[in-house]
Amino acid sequence: MSDRTVLVVDDEPDIRSLLQEILEDEGYAVSVADTAASAQSCIQEIKPDLVLLDIWMPDMDGISLLKNWKSAGLLSFPVIMISGHGTVETAVEATRHGAVDFIEKPVSLAKLLLTVEKALTESRLIDSGNESESVAPMPLPLLLGVSDYVKRLQEQLLEQSTQMEPLVILGEGGSGRALFAQALHTRNPALNGRFIQLRCDTVSAVNAHKELFGDESSGAVSMGYLESAVGGTLYLNDFELLPATAQHCLLEAIEQQGFQRAGSTSRVAFHCRIVCASRSDPEVAVQRGSLDPVLFRNLGKQTINLLPLREHPEDIPALLEGFVNWHVQEEGLQYRHFTVAAQNRLRNLAWPGNLLELKNFVQRILLLGSAAEIEVPEINRILGAVSSSDVSMILRHDLPLREARADFERQYLLRCLAQTQGNIGDLAKHVGMERTHLYRKLRSLDIDLEKVRE
Repeated sequence: MSDRTVLVVDDEPDIRSLLQEILEDEGYAVSVADTAASAQSCIQEIKPDLVLLDIWMPDMDGISLLKNWKSAGLLSFPVIMISGHGTVETAVEATRHGAVDFIEKPVSLAKLLLTVEKALTESRLIDSGNESESVAPMPLPLLLGVSDYVKRLQEQLLEQSTQMEPLVILGEGGSGRALFAQALHTRNPALNGRFIQLRCDTVSAVNAHKELFGDESSGAVSMGYLESAVGGTLYLNDFELLPATAQHCLLEAIEQQGFQRAGSTSRVAFHCRIVCASRSDPEVAVQRGSLDPVLFRNLGKQTINLLPLREHPEDIPALLEGFVNWHVQEEGLQYRHFTVAAQNRLRNLAWPGNLLELKNFVQRILLLGSAAEIEVPEINRILGAVSSSDVSMILRHDLPLREARADFERQYLLRCLAQTQGNIGDLAKHVGMERTHLYRKLRSLDIDLEKVRE
């Protein structure tokens, strides 16, 4: 790994030095930059294999810098964005402009190393021209389980996989709407184009025509979302949140089966399958006046409802095994098995984030533990559960997420240190972390071991 160079771009000295130390411990050659200007110089001088780029910097934000690199043809390396105040919209925008991944501060050490190694591995395959030799991504186990709901969903997937009519998928966040849409796309023999995702709440009302139809007013051709999806699937996430101007453009393209890019007189034929997703009833948006009724009549002829995980907990054991296998194949994590008691413990949780929350939980427990079997005590530690005899930890709901998370981690580790009487070896076993990672975590949270032991 020593031949791989990573550039860390962040204006916070503590973050720069921490990331540099972590990555150098893993064998990477690391350079650092504290501004966009110095980062610009670094990429030309050292030609990094990967860049960790902070979004918020004083002279230029990371996304603008990413755009500059892309437009100048300098983006020959994978970029992972890092931010302490990330949002879904920011992550989506970064991905659109060339970032390969997005991680939040405070950075999870295991997650950081996993993301860096994965990005470098994929970049290596592309550089060597061996993309075709990589294993095809394993689909997430959306359809695993024993419930009548899962059986019905499997039947709906088979039925819908041969159709081209628009479809609306309804379900709570994390319930698998995009996964179901992707499964439809890959199984449909009539589709030979791409699966294009559009977060409808990110579309600009002012530039809707250019974003959807594309633009060639400057002389260079820029394809929009609709043209990118021709021959494939256009997945509209939260479609009822499309601005009115964008709804008009989409309806026009559907009715006329084509459109014109901005600045062009040529017509582009529009033929793809449109799959829409929503967390709420689109009929309410129609009644409220925020969703065009004619557009909805065109898109909402067929509907599939995805249930929240709490309504089919009997599927959790199969989903756990499926997610473990997915993380093992896709991310190279160590295989571990949930005991029956552990499965039952997880079946009794509400899972407000549904399948996505369960998937992330499985990833976390695989990252933090090493025993072959995952048992209830380990699950309770990961969940932050404490026995009724303990004094409850104070959760600071008045803080931003970043500070609240750090506050909770500090309280949790201080309590565990007290229980292990300051023994770092016992603490590492108790919390399921390697010693080197644990030392860094304690230091980042300003926990003084000597004072704790006094």
